[in-house]
Amino acid sequence: MLALVEPNAWVVLRLPSDSLKVMQIVPNTIVTLGKYGTFSSNLIVDRPYNLTYELLDRQPGQKDSDLRIVPASELHADTIAEEQAATPSSGADQITIGGDGVEFQLVGENGEVIVRSNRETIDDSARQTLTMEEIEELKREGTGAGKDLIAKLMASHLGIEQKTAFSLAKYKLLKTKKYLRRFTILPLDVPMLARWMMEEKDASKILEMREEMVGLIGSWANAHFSESRPLDTSSLGGRWLVVDETGGLLVAALAERMGILYPSSEELSSENDHHAEIPLATSNTITLLHNNAQPNLSLLKYFSYDPTSASTSPHHPLSKHLHPLSWLQFLSPSSDPTYSTPITPLSPTTLSALKSGKRGTYYRKLRRHNRITSIVSSTLSGGFSGLAVASHMDPISILRHTIPLLSGGAPIAIYSPTIEPLVQLSDAYSTSRRTAFIQSPPASFTSLPPSSQNSWPGDEDFPLNPTLVINTSVQSARVREWQVLPGRTHPVMTGRGGAEGYLFTAVRVIPAEGRVEARGKFVRRKEGKSAEGTGKEKEKMAEDAEGGEVEAGSPPKKIKLEQSMDAVAEERVEASNAAATEEERVQTGATPKNAESREVQMAEP
Repeated sequence: MLALVEPNAWVVLRLPSDSLKVMQIVPNTIVTLGKYGTFSSNLIVDRPYNLTYELLDRQPGQKDSDLRIVPASELHADTIAEEQAATPSSGADQITIGGDGVEFQLVGENGEVIVRSNRETIDDSARQTLTMEEIEELKREGTGAGKDLIAKLMASHLGIEQKTAFSLAKYKLLKTKKYLRRFTILPLDVPMLARWMMEEKDASKILEMREEMVGLIGSWANAHFSESRPLDTSSLGGRWLVVDETGGLLVAALAERMGILYPSSEELSSENDHHAEIPLATSNTITLLHNNAQPNLSLLKYFSYDPTSASTSPHHPLSKHLHPLSWLQFLSPSSDPTYSTPITPLSPTTLSALKSGKRGTYYRKLRRHNRITSIVSSTLSGGFSGLAVASHMDPISILRHTIPLLSGGAPIAIYSPTIEPLVQLSDAYSTSRRTAFIQSPPASFTSLPPSSQNSWPGDEDFPLNPTLVINTSVQSARVREWQVLPGRTHPVMTGRGGAEGYLFTAVRVIPAEGRVEARGKFVRRKEGKSAEGTGKEKEKMAEDAEGGEVEAGSPPKKIKLEQSMDAVAEERVEASNAAATEEERVQTGATPKNAESREVQMAEP
């Protein structure tokens, strides 16, 4: 992210009322802040972020206000004064506060009020001697950037002496938020965009996904910068598969982690050659699956990227690293006319004879066809490093088609405003279903060849193949703002409600081919004999090492395994000999009792 406010950049203005205002800083224009005033946009271009400005009084004949940078000492003057006043004095031990946190009015020996209670405080408009007409006149004059008006309001209040320190600070803060003409310029990043959408705009457009949930999805999806080097053949880079119905908020969050969200000033200022075809990136990419003909990425315009606008620079990182693909192009590419209709190449002579409008249409269609063909082929090849989903669609239907495209060990993160869809998905991958599937797989699954079993569509008992995903869990997280004061610590009661938001996480695995068997004799030893047995095993290992039977230092598990294998082999030999003897007796027609009688008769003289 850039450190200075660039021309045509989107920024956030935090007003004294703590409300956020997102606007684009276009050079040579006027920025309007409502009741606070107006100023020229050129005054903040090429200035650092996180500075607080104050709108000065307009001079005679001047339409807009000038700006003044407020120093930090002035911003935190009240806090510094409170810390200095809180320094313990000699009479500090005379202050008594009740056990329930209520402050009592105490008077010192000289008549000075040490601690004042708010028992006699009456909040009434009659205690303010200034009328509304006088207040409006002071607001129109606007002297001192609102500080003079706040001072006169406090001076004309009849009950200002009866207020406690907390009540006085609260009253001053309320008037400051209402009349002080200041604002702070903040950079527009993904957390700030999520907060602005939740508090100032329609939260349902982003599925009520708070900034802490945005961070959790990026962490569990393991999104990071992973680009393959030109000469390094061992690393293939990372590719993430995304289903986003939040207007591009999820794509922006992953792109920020991957380092492809913010363009540099050189990339924005480069000339656009609309006839040149820029190759797509093969690593560190985001493949976006969407429902409509064009993806809904309206929030990406705040990061200088709009796929539907011709003014978007083709050198923007998202132009090469973001690969949009519709579900129709993904599931049935031949049904999509853009993919299935090839563009007939034209010779340079024919192109030169065309008009500029038709020539531009030809190049645009050719670029679109080549782009869609490349994205479809790379997506169907699979090998994605992770999956992130934030959608109203059924997650079971999404994973049925996207799980085969993930590589082994790829993380899965699915967000939903409600918990019910994620509970059903977690039940489809439960341990009991996996055990039942392994012991008796469905006939529709076993009839498929091994190469097609990963794409098995499922049945009524097994909606998904439960052997392809492990470590499933459903979690939630919410950051709550608290008021921390002596005796008055509680959550802020004006906090926003809405959907809680839940996250499903899992890991893609590749089942082992064939049947896995484990054999061995496991004898549980008593605690008293464990030490003795360990000593005998060590002595035996030393004797075997001296005799050359095993190498010195070989683990005891190896000896146990060989002994168990020899015992199993001896048991099998004895069983086979017994079976042969029994078969011979059956063939001669002799029973064990007849055989004994014959031996007795033969023994008689």
